[in-house]
Amino acid sequence: MIDINESVMQVLLALIVVIPLLGAATALLPAPPGLKGKSPEQAVLRHGVVVTGVVLAAAIVLALGFDHGHPSRMQATTDISWIPALNVRIHLGVDGISLPLLVLTALLTFLCALYSYFKPPAGPSPKALVALLLLLESGTLATFAVLDLLLFFLAFETVLVPMYFLIARWGGAGRQAAAWKFILYTLLGSVVMLLGLLLIGIKSGTFDIVALATDNGRSLSTSVQVTAVLAIGIGLAVKTPMWPLHSWLPGAHTAAPTVGSVMLAGVMLKMGTYGFVRILLPVAPHGFRTFAPYLAALAVAGIIYGSLACLALVRQGARGDLKRLIAYSSVGHMGFVLLGIATMTPTGVNGALFANIAHGLITGLLFFLVGALKDRTGTTDLDTLAEGSGAALYGRAPRLGGLLAFGAVASLGLPGLAGFWGEMLAMFGAFDPAAGLSRPAYLVFMAVAGFGTLLTAAYMLLVVRRVCMGAVPQDTGVAHLADVRAYEFAAWTPLVALTVVAGLWPKALLGLTDPAVQLLLAGGTR
Repeated sequence: MIDINESVMQVLLALIVVIPLLGAATALLPAPPGLKGKSPEQAVLRHGVVVTGVVLAAAIVLALGFDHGHPSRMQATTDISWIPALNVRIHLGVDGISLPLLVLTALLTFLCALYSYFKPPAGPSPKALVALLLLLESGTLATFAVLDLLLFFLAFETVLVPMYFLIARWGGAGRQAAAWKFILYTLLGSVVMLLGLLLIGIKSGTFDIVALATDNGRSLSTSVQVTAVLAIGIGLAVKTPMWPLHSWLPGAHTAAPTVGSVMLAGVMLKMGTYGFVRILLPVAPHGFRTFAPYLAALAVAGIIYGSLACLALVRQGARGDLKRLIAYSSVGHMGFVLLGIATMTPTGVNGALFANIAHGLITGLLFFLVGALKDRTGTTDLDTLAEGSGAALYGRAPRLGGLLAFGAVASLGLPGLAGFWGEMLAMFGAFDPAAGLSRPAYLVFMAVAGFGTLLTAAYMLLVVRRVCMGAVPQDTGVAHLADVRAYEFAAWTPLVALTVVAGLWPKALLGLTDPAVQLLLAGGTR
């Protein structure tokens, strides 16, 4: 770690949020003649790689300069009055909860830009693609960095427009319907969420998230807390996505281009669960406790539902889509995150935050791999991929097959990889929930979630068997596929490495989140 002045840290965090926004604007300008390279399209794609690379470098420096001895303290804070009449402030800061999400967002966006430089999705001008990707990055980073309720809402909404156009303009079959369903679901949820945020701000007299967390709901009556949690929770649950508000997700993932799916699964789903932890748990604890058992019940229902949907898709003859299967698996994995949050314990919430990061790494890798598989075979239909004696990726493209198998076993929670710790800690939290919550009920939730892990293993191993194993078909004329290319290796290696590191050394992440979670659940006082 390095010693960086606090004022430099403030500038770094502000630049991390603002640079992608400026990059999006400049991407739409004509490229200078000396920077065009072979074509203007190549120049703007290179611009995306450079801007996201700068943001990633700044995020890494911020992480290195972060005071890891005090991760519960807000650092790199900026607090400037913005709209005095409404007492809205440009308040930025980062702690052990938000720092990993900032770095994950910067990393995945850079890898998406790098991947698009070599393999741009078919569609309109790359200028619009790069500008939308950078706008999406800016909104996501701002969501994890702002400490004002209204700014949180604005950042939360900023990502909707670029993701809508990424799906609608660069997506595959059914992209228009999927994009409309995505935008309508999330907008309706956001309207309800805004009402809840305004209720908290008006009743407490401030929109400052740190001040509200320190107050710990003491200035809000129980009825206000219950109403606010219900309203805000609906908006966050749609984005998470929580069963049964998840139905926009499979279509969006199936239709989205590869980079859209990576960003949607890798970072956008985390915005909802982050809101639960950052806002609802500390700001309205009594209201959250009222709904916690229902949230836990819906979470485990999502775990089972997602797993059963995946088993139905992977069944021979079902004509299941591999991208759709991974989307449904996200419903199950985010169920573990919600279960951990619903326990209202440090163990459960730490597990939820760990599972968030693990899901971003593993599912981002899986969508990259499925996109590469579609580029080579022209399809993501499981029956088509496994026709005859199987796609036999191990024999036709051994590195690609090995990476797909790695992603699958990481996703099912194999010990030693990142997917294991979050799910285990979430279930540990359910074993002994917070005071005031029914332990017998949570023991049932834990048992159901445990059964869900078995179902997850079943469908992931079936995917590996059907897509990767089998004799290489010699009579089809496509016995061999192009194996992992250099740019794919560059884009996927960081995700593989971090999945292994997080699995073998969980303290690297838990050491950041645990002190911050302890302080959050204690209402800012210990």
